Amino acid sequence: MSKIVISHEHPDWFKPLFAELEAREIVYETVDPTRHHFSIDDETPGITLFFNRMSPSAYLRDGVQGTFYTLNYLKYLEDHGVRVINGYRAFTYETSKALQLMLLQKLGIKYPKSRVVNHPSQIEAAAEGLRFPIVVKANIGGSGAGIEKFDTIEEVREAIKSNQVDLGIDHTALVQEFIPARGGFITRVETLGGKYLYAIKVFTSGESFNLCPADICQTTTGQDLVRNACAVDAPKNGLKVEAYSPPDEVIQKIETIVQRSGIEVGGVEYIIDDRDGEILYYDVNALSNFVADAVNVIGFNPHERLVDYLEQQAVQEGENITVI
Repeated sequence: MSKIVISHEHPDWFKPLFAELEAREIVYETVDPTRHHFSIDDETPGITLFFNRMSPSAYLRDGVQGTFYTLNYLKYLEDHGVRVINGYRAFTYETSKALQLMLLQKLGIKYPKSRVVNHPSQIEAAAEGLRFPIVVKANIGGSGAGIEKFDTIEEVREAIKSNQVDLGIDHTALVQEFIPARGGFITRVETLGGKYLYAIKVFTSGESFNLCPADICQTTTGQDLVRNACAVDAPKNGLKVEAYSPPDEVIQKIETIVQRSGIEVGGVEYIIDDRDGEILYYDVNALSNFVADAVNVIGFNPHERLVDYLEQQAVQEGENITVI
């Protein structure tokens, strides 16, 4: 008998996943990583397949304690032979924008010019040589949280003087050039099992940093989308989305990124710099909740393929899926 466990703390993002599992009569359990415990001396966790859906933005929902705890728990599970999807290595990258850019640097993949700081007093010096506007990004964010844009160095100085800069829960942040998006959109590419799944263009004013696919409300033709998340978490934010097929070279780079970071289910965002036409990759996400109303946007339900993948991985562990 297989035991599938899905760890998550968001009340709405994964309802389509659960609906697909239940439609196939696949038994699963959920755990809340912000309210959890385990015994270090327990050598039999009793789990066949563990799917990590912990979100770095949980600190916005009274769940800050789940982030670093999850790193410990994932390591425990892997050390005891549990098959973990988006495990310790993937979540390490998920919880560090600095590590993401270090990986891109190692792979020779271009990204916005950036510095890493651990105190507001270092921001002004770190900004030297960067083109304004700049953004200060909390190292651990999610859903656009912890990102502030500054148009001038004077704005930076005033924010520091007024103690208005928050470096986030690990007191580390990126100081990064703000990239004007050619065409007014960014591109998000979703992957599954280390391979390309689909891509979307997200059209934004450039002033909003919450580009969560589940929170987008309209297509570029004006069609309202049925959202995965609740109205509180997904306000009508003006974002619009359309399906897109990236060039093969882009797909190859993104598959390399997720494979090297250990991300089995996740997305990578990139932008075309309107100043010079350069493609820059800037966000690596191990927490992917797929675009709202996917069938109407991309032509298929990615949750069906995700559940196919979960079934395959569970079967490969040598047991059959338990059905109701």
